[in-house]
This record gives sequence, C-alpha cells and structure tokens, in this order.
Amino acid sequence: MIKSSTDKTLIDELFIVIPKGSVKMRDDRTKEDWETEVPAFRMSKFPVTQDLYESLSSENPSTFKGEKLPVETVTWIDAVIFCNKLSESLGRTKCYTIDLDSEKISYDSTVNGFRLPTEAEWQYACQAGTTNIRHGNLNDIAWFKDNSNDQIQVVGQKEPNEWGLYDMLGNVWEWCTDIYDETIYGSYRVFRGGGWCDQERSVMATTRRRSHPFSFKIDDLGFRLVTNSDE
Repeated sequence: MIKSSTDKTLIDELFIVIPKGSVKMRDDRTKEDWETEVPAFRMSKFPVTQDLYESLSSENPSTFKGEKLPVETVTWIDAVIFCNKLSESLGRTKCYTIDLDSEKISYDSTVNGFRLPTEAEWQYACQAGTTNIRHGNLNDIAWFKDNSNDQIQVVGQKEPNEWGLYDMLGNVWEWCTDIYDETIYGSYRVFRGGGWCDQERSVMATTRRRSHPFSFKIDDLGFRLVTNSDE
C-alpha cells in the first residue's frame, strides 16, 4: 500500500502536465471526423508498471512478469478499480462509481482522483499537440513486432515524445475511459497505441480498437493514469 509522503511524492513525480489544446479525431469505420477541445490535465510518463499495480492490488495478473514491465492481461474494469484504489490511498476522490453486480459504471471527470484518459486526451498527449501519426522513427520510439523479440519490454527505454511521455506507442495498448459506440457495440471501451506484437501499420497515434470492459484481457493491453491538472 501507498502509506508515506515519500510514496506520494514518487507518484507525483510520475506525472507530466499536458497543456490545454484541441485534437482532430477520426473513426475510419464510419469515416467521421471531429475536433475535440482538451483542457489541461496530468498524465503518467509510463504505463502502469507491475510493481505499482501489485502494491495496491496485492496481485499481478500479467503474463510476462517483471517489476518495471507494464502490467497487462487486465480488463478495463481491473484498470478502473486500480484507479479508485490509488485515489483512496492518496486521499483523493474516486472518479468511478462501480456496481459489479449490474456492471454499471458511473464516472465523474471533475474530481481530483486518478482515472483512465479519455480517448481525446490520449491521442492529444500522444501527438504532443501535433497532427503526426508518430513522433519519430518507429524503431526508435516503440516496441512492436519487428523489434520486441516477441515479448513485452521494460518501460522508458525508447525515446519519449516532445512532452516527455514514454511508450505511448507500442509495448502495450492502453485502455481509455470512453465507450466506443454504444449503439453498435454496447459497453465496449476504447484502447489505443499498439502493442509489442503488432505490425508497423497498427502502431499509430490515430489507431482505434475496442472490446468488452469486463471480459477482454490480453498480454499486450495495459493502461496509463491521468488526473485533472491543478494548474
């Protein structure tokens, strides 16, 4: 458990302030384009690692084990439960209200707790205020099929983007808060970024995927934390 002021400082140091701006989004399935305004927020430099996950949940569901590897093989609901646990540990207000029996989740984006990024926040942070699909040569910035040796890798080894965020592309896909398209896919949630076993064509800032929040988990899907900016 996170108990001391030192622990809290270490958590705070994991986060970078992302300035406000806007991002252009696209759904290739429907051919729809839209622009979203993004208020300032704070995002963790790395995906959640296994040591942090285990410190709060007392378990490690990952297929590939290692303290500084991203936690993976987690469902969306596993990720939001972790967000709530971290909020509670640091005396913050929980973002998610969870009823596991009914599988109903409500979400308060205004409080100071930890949460998953919205899809717009994720893409905006990944592109670092640009419209680029990648922030550099893919081999230099991401672990993917051609360079991962068919396994997940320790976070922070590749070049960060211009805002200091590591592993936004490759290594593990990252769950987002958003429902993908409720009219077609029901409660399916979005994940972004590509993973260690994906081909180059899938590892882009604009690639969108989705799946079931309570049952889908796989060894190249993890998550990253955000919280509202206090600036």
